Amino acid sequence: MKLLRVGAKGAEKPAILAEDGSIRDLSAIVQDIGGEALTPEGLAKIRATDIGVLPKLDAGQRIGPCVGNVGKFICIGLNYADHAAETGAAIPEEPIIFMKATSAIIGPNDDVIIPKNSIKPDWEVELGIVIGKEARYVEEADAMDHVAGYCLINDVSERHFQTERGGTWDKGKGCDTFGPIGPWVVTKDEVADPQNLGMWLEVDGHRFQNGSTKTMIFGVAHVVAYVSQFMSLQPGDIISTGTPPGVGMGIKPNPVWLKPGNVMRLGIDGLGEQTQNVKAYTA
Repeated sequence: MKLLRVGAKGAEKPAILAEDGSIRDLSAIVQDIGGEALTPEGLAKIRATDIGVLPKLDAGQRIGPCVGNVGKFICIGLNYADHAAETGAAIPEEPIIFMKATSAIIGPNDDVIIPKNSIKPDWEVELGIVIGKEARYVEEADAMDHVAGYCLINDVSERHFQTERGGTWDKGKGCDTFGPIGPWVVTKDEVADPQNLGMWLEVDGHRFQNGSTKTMIFGVAHVVAYVSQFMSLQPGDIISTGTPPGVGMGIKPNPVWLKPGNVMRLGIDGLGEQTQNVKAYTA
């Protein structure tokens, strides 16, 4: 299934993408795409519904973030061997965990705003894991039982804030609009192998990233199990799993940074595409 949220910011309706390409309203079935709806029981309830009788929603409406009321937005850093190489970083011995503020979350095609005092805004196409069952100290062999599905994420980053302002990475990752997610959550039964998905990102039509989840250092199951050793995971939590090479900071000899007027397009096989206009911050 492809589950999405449609409508104006703060008023999104839960929806499902039907086989004929229409968007069907799930409001009578679930309250939102998030939390309880993403549990095995919630997904079973949606699967048991005759989608064809549900009301159609206007396909021209805004698509919102694919998960509502996200509790935790967890990220894994330097999780692609080829990306670590382009940044000159050592291969991590264990997953690097940082948090992205949930206030950064926006829809897949909403504007990305360059924050005040930004110097080095950058892009990162990433595979997102959507949790569907509480996970606490789970083993890797059981980790996939806790996954509801996957989504496309642009882990927009401000490298000056992230690496040159002291402290943790979080301050360069959690700026408002730095977390486009969607267009939809694709349930795990529709993703045959999450470790073999092509992924790409373009800025103004130039393809900077063209990679695959095959080069992830720590795979999906390992990441879920690992994170659960340090914090419990609840339905609707999201883990962003890292990016392949081709980010702006990795371009030699002259890094490329986002600027107002740029248009980012990105996608992952089977998970859809995003398009964001980059705009300057205005008070």
